[in-house]
Amino acid sequence: MKRGLVLALLLCGAALSAGNYFPNTPSTTWRYSNGETQQVGQPTTIKGVNVIPTAHQVSGRTVSEDLLEYRGGGVYLRGVRIGTQVIWYNPPLTVYPSSPLSLGQRWESSSGQIKLSSRVMGNEPLSLPAGNFNALLIRSDVSSGPSTSTQYSYFVPGLGVVRYQAAGGQVVDLLK
Repeated sequence: MKRGLVLALLLCGAALSAGNYFPNTPSTTWRYSNGETQQVGQPTTIKGVNVIPTAHQVSGRTVSEDLLEYRGGGVYLRGVRIGTQVIWYNPPLTVYPSSPLSLGQRWESSSGQIKLSSRVMGNEPLSLPAGNFNALLIRSDVSSGPSTSTQYSYFVPGLGVVRYQAAGGQVVDLLK
């Protein structure tokens, strides 16, 4: 259950990506309307894999870190750190395939009991506190055992996720 929740946070939040997706420079920060802040950490090596941690913070406290690998123009979730525990995905989950994303594009991956299936649904013009954007609407279905949840993210290449709608229906916007 923890794995599914953390993966859902990654997919709904500002998952960082490589190349043309958006910045992954240490200290890059995104602030969202639900009080969450995400911040890129220093690159590190875990289990022989070069990853870039991205902290999910609430009220200034880190609740989890996504351990992302950037290769071949794509972004892969290698693991999640909660406190001192690292949950490692082998094989990794594909967060974003090699860029660029295109309308109708689909991708799937699985690791253990977790399955991720995503599709670019269309374009959506948005006016948010962080600015005006023409975002790609991405639907992601996350299955963990018998349960599946669906999230929608509004993604702007070069910036990241500017809005997401969690499985419970809550809409969260990028503030800065």
